[in-house]
This record gives sequence, C-alpha cells and structure tokens, in this order.
Amino acid sequence: MKTLYVVGIGPGGPEAITPQARAALERAQVLCGYTAYVELLRSLYPEKELLSTPMTKELERCRMALASADSGKPTAMVCSGDPGIYGMAGPCLELAGEYPEVEIEVFPGITAALSGAALLGAPLMNDFAVVSLSDLLTPWEVIEKRLRCAGAGDFALCLYNPMSKKRRDHLCRACDILLEYRGPETVCGWARNISREGQESRVLALHELRDAQVDMFTTVFIGSSMTRNLGGRMVTPRGYEGKL
Repeated sequence: MKTLYVVGIGPGGPEAITPQARAALERAQVLCGYTAYVELLRSLYPEKELLSTPMTKELERCRMALASADSGKPTAMVCSGDPGIYGMAGPCLELAGEYPEVEIEVFPGITAALSGAALLGAPLMNDFAVVSLSDLLTPWEVIEKRLRCAGAGDFALCLYNPMSKKRRDHLCRACDILLEYRGPETVCGWARNISREGQESRVLALHELRDAQVDMFTTVFIGSSMTRNLGGRMVTPRGYEGKL
C-alpha cells in the first residue's frame, strides 16, 4: 500500500505530539514539511529521510510528499498544530487525484488555539471563532467582515498570524474593529513560542493589545464581553453558575 500520513505535530515541543501522531511518524520512512517544522523533528528521527521546502511553497511541498509516497516509501507530511487547521491536509487531499494509488491518512494535532488557551487559562470555554489575519490567501475585506461578524455575535476570538514583517498593522486594525463592539478593558491575551524555547504569554486589555508588538509565532486571544481576568488567568465563563 502506498501511504501518505498527514500529521499534526502540535505547537512544537515533542511532549505535545499525540501518541497517534507519533506512531504515524515512526511508521514513515520519509518526513516532509516546511523547513522549520522538519528541523523540529530532526533530532527525534535522525534515521529518517527529510524533505522540505521554504514558506509559500505549499503546493510544491504537497506534490513532493505525494510523489515520495507514490514511489513506495511511507511518507509523513508534517504540519505544526493540526493539519486540518491552516495546515496541509486540505491541499494534499485536493491534489490526491494526481496520485490515485496513494492512500492519505490524516492524524490530528494540538492546534495553537488549544495550546495557547491552556497557557492563558480558559478563554475559549464558550462559543468562539478562529480567524487568521494573514491576507496572503484571504482578502482583507473578507477578514474584516469575519471580524465584524464575530464582534457582533460576542464570540471570544482566537487570531492566528497576527503580525509579520510586512503586515505590521493588521492586529491594530483588528483591535480597532472589535473596539466598535466591546469595551477597551475587554480581557485579552497572547501566547508565543508555545511549548518551545522562549515560551511566554501575557494577559492584557483590548486597548493594550492594540499596540502590542507580536509576531507569526504568537497566537492572540480576544475575550467576549463575559471574559474575566481571574488571578492573572483569562477565563470565559461557560454559564454553569447561572444554573445554581
């Protein structure tokens, strides 16, 4: 059987790789992925063949992994977090028709929304939305519409790709949009380098988040109107207390 495993390796540290994902990595002869993610696994699997491409070469990377699997080598396409959330599961499945003999299996991982939330407390205890602020694949007009819908619906928000070297103002613009729907003291937080060296996190108010300097390794959380700062932890009540 020709097999491609699409594997989520979590936020970065080996302790955050699920047993199911680790088993798929061990079965694979070849590990393929974005250069930085492959490097995270090099020391864990020094015997594996490694294939990588830089950022923005996603389709090339998928074809490389599919071709490797098609050659008869069990191959794992590795993704940070979960492969089905801004990851490679979708593109691999979209290209699968070009390699009809390859069977694709997807193995979930711990996405940054979950690992970052755990660092900060419990910001996603009630309904929430996840939005990427990167406009490389999604026009900013669409991103703004989604932010406004989440703001109007009083969803807690998790923001991926909040700021890059070229997109220095997207987080500020997002905060300005949400300030139209909730107060400046709304509890927010960010988590950076989750489960990697240099891990850090902070709880702060929405008006402070507006001017925060973060990067692509940061995941941002914006609370709903119900979110509270409880002893330095970000908590969105589920509503259990209302049933007492």
